Amino acid sequence: MQNLARKRASEFGQTNLTDGHLTGTTRGDDILVTTTAPESEVSSTSKTKLQISGLSSMMNFESEPRGFFADQFENESNYKAHYRGTGPEILRQTGGMIDAFVSGAGTGGTISGTGSFLKKHVPDIKLVLSDPEGSGLFNKVKYNVMFDPKESEGKKRRHQVDTVVEGIGINRITHNLAMGLEMIDDAYRISDIEAVAMSRYLVEHDGLYLGSSSACNLLACVRVAKRLSSGSRVVTILCDAGHRHQNKFWSDEYLAKMGITPDPTIIDRLLDE
Repeated sequence: MQNLARKRASEFGQTNLTDGHLTGTTRGDDILVTTTAPESEVSSTSKTKLQISGLSSMMNFESEPRGFFADQFENESNYKAHYRGTGPEILRQTGGMIDAFVSGAGTGGTISGTGSFLKKHVPDIKLVLSDPEGSGLFNKVKYNVMFDPKESEGKKRRHQVDTVVEGIGINRITHNLAMGLEMIDDAYRISDIEAVAMSRYLVEHDGLYLGSSSACNLLACVRVAKRLSSGSRVVTILCDAGHRHQNKFWSDEYLAKMGITPDPTIIDRLLDE
């Protein structure tokens, strides 16, 4: 069984790049990757002929839209990508021998799409949400009430989701999350202190330099595993790297301002419970 991620990683960078104005390749004839576009292509008054799926149109850079809003929170392509891609890949790699799938939710596409697919093929699997402080999803899953204690009168903080964890956690039900919300069986709330502790523990013991969302997911995995029988298999997503979180989550100076002292021994104690 070949690891698809490893295969793609080994092939990355092997595609020949072309530069249209240097090689004579015209837009539409081939994939064009360039960082040295000629002045005629970037001038605000120029018009460029675009060929997309055989359809041609004229774009005026000065007045016509030249961007695409992915709308990843509400666009069903998010859910479908995980239902058709991530879910099947996990099923293939585990041979269907999977007892729990753990994931956080930002847009909600990962846990909804992947979880819905896995539930279809492994009905007894447990889908578990990993949710950071300040997010209302934990209470939505556990008690069907979208609420977080930080939102109560006299305790509301400046930011809606005031946490050092970035990438997951939200106080509304996105369309992508709604598509699979009923499939989620349980949820764990992960504190900032626990997430930071897990990230430092992983660097020290496993050489993994991960971001805050991944740390939350793995903390929840430990809690899930402790409730399952010996030999059970728990799968999660390591969705962010540490270098994307250097200014906050991986900054001891920033954490000190938030009253957080990294303490990997928290994870040692959790594992020993």
